[in-house]
Amino acid sequence: MKFIVITLFPEMFEKVFGQSMLWKATDRGLAEFEMMDLRQFGLGPRHQVDDTPYGGGDGMLLKPEPIFAAVEKAKEKLPNAKVVLMTPKGPIWDQKRAQEFATAYTDYIFICPHYEGYDERILTLVDYQVSIGKFILTGGEIPTMAVIDSIVRLIPGVLGGVTSAAIESFSEGDNYEYPQYTRPEIFRGMRVPEVLLSGNHGEIDKWRAENAPTKPSEQ
Repeated sequence: MKFIVITLFPEMFEKVFGQSMLWKATDRGLAEFEMMDLRQFGLGPRHQVDDTPYGGGDGMLLKPEPIFAAVEKAKEKLPNAKVVLMTPKGPIWDQKRAQEFATAYTDYIFICPHYEGYDERILTLVDYQVSIGKFILTGGEIPTMAVIDSIVRLIPGVLGGVTSAAIESFSEGDNYEYPQYTRPEIFRGMRVPEVLLSGNHGEIDKWRAENAPTKPSEQ
């Protein structure tokens, strides 16, 4: 699976995509990442990518010309890729959509907006609009990292265990993962539940099902 990320800040992705499961996916040949600098497609000697909005208003908008040029260049490399725009206007990303994207066996081009927004005409390029929540960030870079991470770790062969992805929180609807413990058995007076030390897998499964949270913690 190949990903091209169109961004004004390609250096933000270098460390993230070179670590942990994303690095493992690359090392195993299961995923490829390329960052495309939107500034290279800017207009004029200063490579302008933004301008003031028609009708007035605060802030600057990304111009359509650089984004169209960048997506068209990316499509030359990945002609069948789906184009994803990170925007608070989109539906909220969840585990179900991550699974759908991971099993689609296609490539993806991600557009990271910045400034106050973007010229609405770029939506004619877009297959999916995606949001990670009802809050505003400076740009689409961090949401893109989160979404790509959630997809790549579901590619078969990336996670270590055969069932690792299947038993995680939200893999089946809105369930949350059961509490987990590791050594030492007693830490600062806090003891691991006895059932987890019993070796009785039927009782362990029952305990896990009974103790899996039904809603997020408010702490």
